[in-house]
Amino acid sequence: AVLEIGGASLVLTHDMIVEGVHFLPTDPAGDVAWKLVAVNLSDLAAKGARPVGALLGYSLGAEPGWDAAFVAGLRLALGTFGLALLGGDTVAVPPGGARSFGLTLLGEAKGAVPSRSGARPGDILWVSGSIGDAGAGLRTLRGEINGGEALKERYRLPRPRLETGQKLAPLVSAMMDISDGLLIDAARMAEASGLAVTLKLENVPLSSDYIAAIGEGRRARLDAATAGDDYELLFAAGEDSVASIAALAEELALSLTPVGRFGSGSGIAITFHGEEEPLPARLGYEHAGMPIDQAP
Repeated sequence: AVLEIGGASLVLTHDMIVEGVHFLPTDPAGDVAWKLVAVNLSDLAAKGARPVGALLGYSLGAEPGWDAAFVAGLRLALGTFGLALLGGDTVAVPPGGARSFGLTLLGEAKGAVPSRSGARPGDILWVSGSIGDAGAGLRTLRGEINGGEALKERYRLPRPRLETGQKLAPLVSAMMDISDGLLIDAARMAEASGLAVTLKLENVPLSSDYIAAIGEGRRARLDAATAGDDYELLFAAGEDSVASIAALAEELALSLTPVGRFGSGSGIAITFHGEEEPLPARLGYEHAGMPIDQAP
């Protein structure tokens, strides 16, 4: 939500994470705290906002050591991003109950605040960083692939693109973060903007760690584009912003990659080296409460 107060834009966001749905029961408590903060900050990044403060809803379990490690991780995350903990609430969880945590963040944005609904016909669709690493990290933790520590870290310790979002905000027509998967979130931006979008699968940026673990062919790119938990920025911009975006990528030493284009119509289409591809049955993560250990 964006509220205009006294000439300033106050940005508010709230996200929850639940054990067995958004994080594994075996994930370190400190990493869970980091992820809770980071996924919320990613929403502020998509608005070009500077974080101001946080309110925490905490489920207190029966393991004091786990709770202490969570607090240590929370302190590290808040300190890393210069975020003040303003307050919140704590509730006890019955023995054996799944842990759940909610965080509300307040941010401040100056100038134009991009939404997901502002894309225009002819705009280019861009993504920051690399796609699919977190999904590969989850598969590594499940024992499905041998992906290595870097991919596990991308799953457990996402890095919100705060500076990137603040510098992109004046250049874009629409922006959001990629939380549920590149394909499903691109489709959401197109729908919100009343447009169609075509995504070039060969342009989906993959890290060297991902390529080493899974590959870089059609199937690997499709897996990356539907995996979710990337917390990269997805944004639309006109041709007149290409040079400025390229200069920003060089300044930040971060890849900003064009992956598609918006046009009239509705829905999403994907191509691979010029040939149209059938859409997968699953575009990304759907919020239906599916346990993480059963997600496809």
